[in-house]
Parts: sequence; structure tokens; C-alpha cells
Amino acid sequence: MKTIVSVIIAFFLSASMSYAQKLSPQWEELTSSDFALAVKQSEGVCVVPIGVLEKHGQQLPLGTDVFTSRELCRRAAGKEYCLIYPFYFMGQIFEAQHQPGTVAYSSELQLRLLDETCKEIARNGIKKIILVNGHGGNNAFLQYFCQIQLATPHDYAVYAVITPSVSPEVEKKITEMRKTTTGGHADEVESSSMLAVRPDLVKIERATLESGSNQHRQHLPSNVFTGISWYAQYPNHYAGDAKDANKELGELSIESRSQGLADIIKAVKADQETLRLQNDFYKESQSPLDTKVK
Repeated sequence: MKTIVSVIIAFFLSASMSYAQKLSPQWEELTSSDFALAVKQSEGVCVVPIGVLEKHGQQLPLGTDVFTSRELCRRAAGKEYCLIYPFYFMGQIFEAQHQPGTVAYSSELQLRLLDETCKEIARNGIKKIILVNGHGGNNAFLQYFCQIQLATPHDYAVYAVITPSVSPEVEKKITEMRKTTTGGHADEVESSSMLAVRPDLVKIERATLESGSNQHRQHLPSNVFTGISWYAQYPNHYAGDAKDANKELGELSIESRSQGLADIIKAVKADQETLRLQNDFYKESQSPLDTKVK
């Protein structure tokens, strides 16, 4: 009798595990009961792909940054399961307000939205939140957001991945495959990535309609930054030349970066120090005169 019961239990456990493995990582696709299972399977880790709505030359859609960062997360979650927060485009993009289709929220609202989003994610049992950036204009914003997490106590930790990296070997191969050497926005690599992610939205024949060259309209030392720097260099909001973009290059870039992100997710799952140190810091910051030398 015990043997039969054991077999039945093993069967249901196996069925349950098999079902869990089939859970979608995408938050919005889950039912409420499946979401609870997904939180456990993810080990309490959620990635938030972040981009903006902005011009990407004449050949790419306004949502390029979110499409590509979300695809990176989707592929990474297939390698190292985690939850993926829905389409998030409320980032920093004041420098593109002169271009059609740009949506630039106030800085106060950007911070508040991201803060409340993280709080709501954490309220749902997820204590490790990874912000995966898909837009260069968010770099300083996301780092600052992480820094101000120290202002008040939290029972969760926020990690920012500014640029999911590729291995040196893949970086070398990408360099060899590229036909151009300049870029940075809607360029050959980014356009190639969109050909791998959403080819139906790419109009590569329009890549040469505008100049993506640096127009050098400021004459300042290289280590001096101003808010108008990007507009001074690339007023068309296009940096590079995308005419030679191809799906093979994009697939190599996306797949390699998704593996790098999967490795990060795995490391965050194993991380036991960040939350502990955060809690220690909160306690010591309440009474700095009692802080002991480490």
C-alpha cells in the first residue's frame, strides 16, 4: 500500500514540476494562481525591461528599446527562469522631445512611477528586482534610482543592468561582421537586433534618408557634459549608418547578451549579501555615531 501511495505522490510531484516548467515568465500572461507558482519558481526574482518611446532614425519603430530589452529578458528567462514585468517605457528621454512620437514624462513622475512599480512588485512577494536597461539615456537615471533606494528602508533590493554585455569572443566577431565603425543609436547593430526581434517593423530602405553622423556643433573638452550634448552632436536622433544591418548580426548580439543576462539572473538568485548589507546600512544610518569601524 505504501508503495502505491509513494508512486501516486511521485506522479503528482512530477506532474506539478512539469507544469511549473511550462509557466510563462511574462507577468501579464499568467493567471493569479499561476503567478504564485511563478514567484516560487523564479526564486523571487523579476526583471523589468526598460526603454522609452523615441525616434530611432527613419528605419526603426519608436519602441525599439523596449522591444529589444524585452526580447533579451525573454530569452534570458528561458535559460534562467524569472518573471518579466510588462512593457515599461517611462524612462528619461528629454533629449528627443523635438522629434515626433517621443513621450517624455517629468523627472518627478519617472522616479515616482519606477519607485511605485518596484514597491508593487515587492508587495507581490518578489524581493529581488533587476532593472534591464535598453536605452542609453536611462543610464544615469537608473543608477541614481538605485542610489536613492538607500534613503528609506526596503525589504527588497533593486539591481540595475545598464548594458547587458557580450563575451570578448562575441564582441570580436560582431566587430568583424560590422560594415561600419561608428554608431550608438539606431545604428547597424541596433537595426540588426530589431531585424532579429521584430523584422516586420523595420524599414531598412529608409536608413539613408537622414544623416547619422556626428555634427560637432559644440566645441568643449571631451570630459565636459551638458544636457544639450546629444542634440548638438546628433540632431536627427540617429547615430551611425544602418544601411548594412542584417539579421545574422542582430541574432548574434541578442543571443549573446541574453546569455550574459541569464548569468546575471543566476548570480542575483544566489546573492545573499545585498539585502543583508542593506538592512545593516539602514540600522547604522539611524544612529551614525554608534557605527563601528569594520
